[in-house]
Amino acid sequence: MDTEQVIEFLAHVPLLQRLPSSSLVKIAQVVQFKHYNRGEFIVRVGDVGDGIYFIWEGVAEVHGSLNDSEEFHEDRSEFQLKRHDCFGHGTDTSYHLAAVVALDKVTCLVLPNENGNLLEPLSIWSATETEENSIIERILQLEPVEVNLFRGFTPPDAPQYAKCYGGQIIAQALAAAAKTVDHRKLVHSLHSYFLLGGDQNMPILYQVRRLRDGNSFATRSVDATQNGKVIFTLTASFQNEESGFEHQDIKMPSVPAPETLLTKEELRERQLFDPRLPKNYRNKAAGRKYMNMPVDIRFCEPNTYTHQIKNPSSTMFWFKAWGKLSDDPALHRCVVTYISDYISLTVSLNPHRKRGLKPILLSLDHSVWFHRSFRADDWILAVIDGPSASGGRGFSQGRMFNKQGELIVTLIQEGVIRAAKPRPPVAKSNL
Repeated sequence: MDTEQVIEFLAHVPLLQRLPSSSLVKIAQVVQFKHYNRGEFIVRVGDVGDGIYFIWEGVAEVHGSLNDSEEFHEDRSEFQLKRHDCFGHGTDTSYHLAAVVALDKVTCLVLPNENGNLLEPLSIWSATETEENSIIERILQLEPVEVNLFRGFTPPDAPQYAKCYGGQIIAQALAAAAKTVDHRKLVHSLHSYFLLGGDQNMPILYQVRRLRDGNSFATRSVDATQNGKVIFTLTASFQNEESGFEHQDIKMPSVPAPETLLTKEELRERQLFDPRLPKNYRNKAAGRKYMNMPVDIRFCEPNTYTHQIKNPSSTMFWFKAWGKLSDDPALHRCVVTYISDYISLTVSLNPHRKRGLKPILLSLDHSVWFHRSFRADDWILAVIDGPSASGGRGFSQGRMFNKQGELIVTLIQEGVIRAAKPRPPVAKSNL
C-alpha cells in the first residue's frame, strides 16, 4: 500500500489529529496490515495487546461485559467499529478487556507496541522537541486533554500584559481547531469575538466542536473558557490546498528591506537618548520594563512619535518569528494569527492622541483570511490602516505580503477605543 494513502487515512482518525504531521509520517512507515474474515476474532478477551488497531476497511463489533448488559441491547451501533475507528493498547503488558469480532471482511492497520511512543510526542507541532524551538512555538504549544479539548498556557517568557494578549488567545484557539482537522486541510479564514478579558496567570481551556467535515472543506468552532466562563469564541474554515484561478490587483508598497531597519530593541535604545523627545517621557520609558515580543519586528518608518501627540492612522512593519519553526504549515498560520492582533487597534486611536490622554482599548472582533502559503520564520510585511473611529469603536484593516510581493493575508479588527473617565476625587476628612 502506498505510504501517502496510509498517511491520508491516519490524518482522518480523530484520535490522531492532535499529533504533529511528522508523527503521522513515522506511524505510516511502521504500521502493519492484518486481514480478518467474517466472524473471525480480531482480538479476544485476555489476549496480550499487539498494539493499536485502526479499522482500514470493513465493520467490526465489540463484545464485552458492558455492552452485553440489558441497557445496551436496543442500540449496538455505538459498539460497531468502522473506518477510522481504533482500539487496543500501546504496551505489551496490557490485556484486552473485550473481544472484537469482524462482521464482514475487515482490514486493520496495527501500530506495534514498540512504536507506541509515537502517540505521545513532546510537541503538537513536531515529533521531536528541542531547546532550539522558537519562543512563539512554545506559546502555541497546547496540552491535549481529550479528543476535542485542549489546555493553553502563558509561558513565563511570553509578553505580559494586564490581561492575556488577545493575539495569543486567537492563535491558541486556532491551534486547537487545527489539531482536530485532517492535517492536509489548512485554515483559509477565521472569525472571532472577544467576550471577556483573559487572565494570563491561569490556563485557558479550548473546547472544539466539529461542525463539518467535507471532502474539500472542514469547519470548526472553538470556545475558550476560564473559571467556567466563555471568554472568547472562534469559527474557522479549513480547505485542502488546490490549484485554481490566480490574480492579485493589490501591490505591495515600496518599503526598505527589513535587514536595513532597526529592531524594536535598537529603536527603543535610540529613543531613550533622543533629545527631541520630552525628558519626562524618556525617563519613564527607561524605568519601564521592556517587553520583548516572540517575533522580530522592524518598523518601516521609525519615528520619534510618542503617545502624547497625534500620529498617522497607519503603520507598516516587517516581522518574522525568532528562531526556526517546525515545518507544520498550520503552525505558521497560527504564528501570523498571533501577530495579527499586534498594534492593529491602536492605529485607529493614533489621530486622537494628545497629552494627558489615558485611553482604553479592548478588542471586540477579529477576522483573518489566508490567501497563499508562507513561512512565518521568513520576513512578512504588515500594512495596517485605521480608516475609521466612531461610536466608541475603532476599525482597522491590514494586509500582509511576503518578500516576493505576494498577498498572503488580509485581516480586519474592531474594538473599543475610549478616553478613560477621570476618577472622582477622594473626599477629605474634616477630622
